[in-house]
Amino acid sequence: MGSAAARILAAVAALALLPLSACTGSVSVEATAGGATATPAARGPVSTGIASRPPITAQPRSWWHPTDSGPNDGPEFQWELDHPLNVTLVSDTGSGAVNSQGMRSGATTVYDIDAIMNPAPTVTALHKLGDRAICYIEVGAAGNYYPAGEEHLKATYYQQLSQAHDLGAAMPGYPERYLNVNAASTLVIIKAMIRQQCAAKGFDAVEPDIDDSYTDATGFPISEADDIRYDLALAAYAHSLGLAWGQKNGDNDPAFSLALEPHTDFLLDEECDYFQTCGIVAPPYTRAGKLVLVAEYTEDWGPGVAADLSRFCPADAASHIDGTLFTMALAGQRNPCH
Repeated sequence: MGSAAARILAAVAALALLPLSACTGSVSVEATAGGATATPAARGPVSTGIASRPPITAQPRSWWHPTDSGPNDGPEFQWELDHPLNVTLVSDTGSGAVNSQGMRSGATTVYDIDAIMNPAPTVTALHKLGDRAICYIEVGAAGNYYPAGEEHLKATYYQQLSQAHDLGAAMPGYPERYLNVNAASTLVIIKAMIRQQCAAKGFDAVEPDIDDSYTDATGFPISEADDIRYDLALAAYAHSLGLAWGQKNGDNDPAFSLALEPHTDFLLDEECDYFQTCGIVAPPYTRAGKLVLVAEYTEDWGPGVAADLSRFCPADAASHIDGTLFTMALAGQRNPCH
C-alpha cells in the first residue's frame, strides 16, 4: 500500500480561499512546466478611438513524460516515505546500491517522496542535482498523520475531509479511512493538496496512492468507473499545473490500466512480480514506452537480496519494467535490478 505512517459545502467553499503561499520554502519549477503566453496580434480597425484588444491564446502546459529508457528500463529509482529525505545521506538516496549482478548501481535520479514531510528546499536540492521528484499523496484514503502546522493550513486535509463527511470505512492494516471519491468535496480537497503540496513545492510528478479503492469495502458505493472518472479528473488537474500523473497499482482488472494509460504518464505498482499480476497492469504502459516502476518487498520474497532479485529481475527486464527491491518501511534501502 505504501503509507507514510507504517503508514467540506461551506467548508469546501472556504477551502477555495486557501492561498498557494501556504507552502513555505523556496519554490523551484522547471522550465518544462510551461505556462500561458500571449500571442501578438495586429490591432483591429479603430472605429471609436479605442484600439481593439488583441486576442490571447493560452498555450497548453507541458510536463515530464517519463519513459522506459535508462539503465534499469527506466531511471535509478528511490522510493522513500518513512521520513523526510536527506539528499546528503547515501542511506536515504540509495545511490550505489547493489543490483542483481552484484555490482554497484548508478546514482539515483528519480525520487518518490512524501508530499507533506518534504519541504520545497528538498525538491529544489534534487533539481540542482539534475534529479526528478515525485510527490506521494493519498487520493483514495486519508490518515490523520500530519499536524496543521506541518501542512501549513488552519485545518488539515484530514479535518477538512472529516468535516465534509467524506471519510468512510477504516482501511485494514492502516490508521486511515477511505474517501468518497464520488463527492465533489473530496475532489476539491484533494486538488488543493496537489496544488499546495506538489505544484507549489516544485515537484515534477504525482504518485496517487489508493487510486483503485473500488476493489475494497470503502463504506461507499464506488465502482471501477467511478474511480476511473475521479482519477482522470485529478490527472487533468495535475497536468494543468505542469505535473506528470501516475497510476498506482490496479492489478485486478486490465480495463483499469487501459482506461487510465492514455491520460497517465507512468505506472507504479507494488509486487506485481510476487503476485504474478504484471501482465494485467503493465502492458498498456510498456506498449506505449512509458515508465513502469515495480516495487517488490524483501519481507515477501525472502532474506537474501541477491536471490530475491534473481527471481524477478529477468522477467522485469524482458517486459521493460524498472524493478527495484525495497523493504516495506521504505526507509532508504533499495536494490535495483540493474
